[in-house]
Amino acid sequence: MQLRNEIPDTFWSLFRSVNREIYIEALLCINDEYQYSNYFLTREVCIQVLGDMNARKRFELQAEENDTETDMMETPSARILSWLLKTGWLKRVEDYHSLATNIVIPDYSAVFIDAFERLNSDEMEETDIYIQNVYATLFSFRNDPRASLSMLRTALVNTRRLNKALQDMLHNMDKFFGRLLEQESYGELLREHLEGYVEEIVRKKYHILKTSDNFYIYKMDIKKFIQEMRENEEWIENVRRCARAMGDTRDDVLELLDLIDRGFDDIEHRISNMDKEHTKYVRATVTRLNYLLSGESDTKGLVVRLLNRMAAGEDQEELLDKTGEKMNLSLVEMLSEKSLYKRRKSRKDFVSQLEADVETPDLDKDDVLRLNRIQVRYSKEQIEEFIESHMTDEVMDASKLVIRDGEDFEKLILAYDYSTRKNSRYAVLEEDAVLVEQNGYRYPALRFVRRGV
Repeated sequence: MQLRNEIPDTFWSLFRSVNREIYIEALLCINDEYQYSNYFLTREVCIQVLGDMNARKRFELQAEENDTETDMMETPSARILSWLLKTGWLKRVEDYHSLATNIVIPDYSAVFIDAFERLNSDEMEETDIYIQNVYATLFSFRNDPRASLSMLRTALVNTRRLNKALQDMLHNMDKFFGRLLEQESYGELLREHLEGYVEEIVRKKYHILKTSDNFYIYKMDIKKFIQEMRENEEWIENVRRCARAMGDTRDDVLELLDLIDRGFDDIEHRISNMDKEHTKYVRATVTRLNYLLSGESDTKGLVVRLLNRMAAGEDQEELLDKTGEKMNLSLVEMLSEKSLYKRRKSRKDFVSQLEADVETPDLDKDDVLRLNRIQVRYSKEQIEEFIESHMTDEVMDASKLVIRDGEDFEKLILAYDYSTRKNSRYAVLEEDAVLVEQNGYRYPALRFVRRGV
């Protein structure tokens, strides 16, 4: 039977009670003594534990809805114990042999008390514990011939818990960003950063992942174990045979190894996300510190304060109208380095842009082959000879050339291509080049000169 089916209805009244903080603290104290006393407590011991708790913290116990006059006449310790027994958080067990009444913690209650302890404690080494458990389990599974698939399932559970712990760390980062914005002075912000974020995250949690080497040392060994087990086919068959002999056919050894390996890949992604969040928080802290230092004199700082006041106030429309009458919120230094208004381009620029946006059709196979043939048909020496033969006073003027056939036209094109290269002996001048039409060919009136002349 599932544990939740054993929980009485009155059990949940603790979370609605006005004294729930007192009851939770009482359960934690009783649980500590419960473990110390070998999991059996008498009523007298419970009363003493609760009395010591009340003496340390001086709780003010308020009346419950179903409290009777007799209950109100009891001591606070007796009232707390009676209420926990009545609601099912604790249970009486009669020992007729010793004629004593013992107080025990039911299984379902122990689950919640464990959750209260986790919420109340600072588990700074949780990630370290999980990674060591996975390492030890895989090492035993790999080297112990009596190992079963249940050990692999245990390693998978711890891998998922490690992933969950890292994800919780990542999700809890937003509370630090919220606390960051709540600080109104430079000193408070610096104290929040050093005593809050640095102590709770960097030194206790983030430090374990990044600087203590525990995680990465175990992670590399775990990856090595998984790879070796995957490649050992004889060992895998032996594990499968042992699992079938024990009637354990729910999972395959390779599937479990793949899940663990994938879990560690997820851990890498989460650590990467933690790095990003850490960088974002540090950057936000520096920005907030600069704002608090120059908030009274910096224009952007004053605008931020104004916008915050407008967002917090109820009469936003009135504030907005008054602000619009007094301030020009479109000033460049208030918003960004770029102006809100961009000057429109002329119609000529618009038309030229449209023409530039027209897609040029792709060359077909014949055009590509023809261009390739032109490129390799003439050598560099032939092109230089063509330019030299038509030079007059160290200048070859294309407007004075006589283009008789396609060969001369191709050489002129290749001469232009050659002259635009860095290692060419010639340069081409294109200023004010007009179009020349001759023998069915059209080309610009370019001028070719020797470099350095």
